[in-house]
Amino acid sequence: MDTNVKASNHVKSVLKAFQIIEELDRFGELSIGEISQALSMDKTTVHRLINTIKEAGYIVQNPCNRKYSNSIKIFTIGTRIIERTGLKEIARPYLETIGEQTKETINLSMHSGNDIVYVDKIESDSAIKVGIKIGTALPMYCTGMGKAILAFLPDENVNEIIDNTSFCRRTSNTVSGKEALLEQLEAVRKNGYAKDAEEYVDGLISFAAPIFDYRNSPVAAISISMPKMRYNETEQREFYVNLVKDTAGALSKELGHKRR
Repeated sequence: MDTNVKASNHVKSVLKAFQIIEELDRFGELSIGEISQALSMDKTTVHRLINTIKEAGYIVQNPCNRKYSNSIKIFTIGTRIIERTGLKEIARPYLETIGEQTKETINLSMHSGNDIVYVDKIESDSAIKVGIKIGTALPMYCTGMGKAILAFLPDENVNEIIDNTSFCRRTSNTVSGKEALLEQLEAVRKNGYAKDAEEYVDGLISFAAPIFDYRNSPVAAISISMPKMRYNETEQREFYVNLVKDTAGALSKELGHKRR
């Protein structure tokens, strides 16, 4: 066989493997049949590529439903890229400053598929707190930081994410469907921030704002999180809202964002 043909086939296989990884990033968990249909690939080809990627440690299989998802190894690589791009380094002093001002937990997250991924945090010193570990991926539709990013994505991206969202009710306050979420996102765009009022975890309140880069893309979000028992709506809402918006704005400016 001609060596040029071999090289071409190898390149195509690599491209198909990355298409599978990207599809799993978009949808979270997929079966071989679902991947085959979404990418118009033969099931045998998908199965062969999945096994290869899995052997390399980049894909894992859920033992309950037998579906596949990207592994933590992908996140580890992404984390190193984030560190090299400087976002965590740039954001860290801001997180520390508002952590000191509020004495509450401050989080930094980035967008990944239908989720947000926590990439850094300053944890409250209080014995009573709601902490989510760095590296945790959470759905966008029921989290303050998720909605802060989602509201400012292009319409086609928003619709695609929402159409592939299951809207599981995490608490009695979780948004119940597409229309209700779209209304919330409109309010986020109007006000410049999102509030999580016990939508993901009972007893957790958070205020979040998007961080934009030089392309006007919402690349990250920052939030102030606290237990409901320590939050006073009348006395603290305006303070938290202004603080998280001003901090996100300053971070965006450092990333080259110019307000329109």
